Amino acid sequence: MARESEFASVLCLLCADVCQACADECAKHQTDHCQRCAEACLKCAEVCKRMAQTA
Repeated sequence: MARESEFASVLCLLCADVCQACADECAKHQTDHCQRCAEACLKCAEVCKRMAQTA
């Protein structure tokens, strides 16, 4: 992003997709650590989506 790469937006969207997939999988499990992981991954996905818009 600092170099204004043409691929920055694509990479941010890929990161968002991976984080969302992780969140979806972890959310299926009721253990505390899986639920915390799902929350963290959802936050990461949201930030990556926002970053993709500014790239």
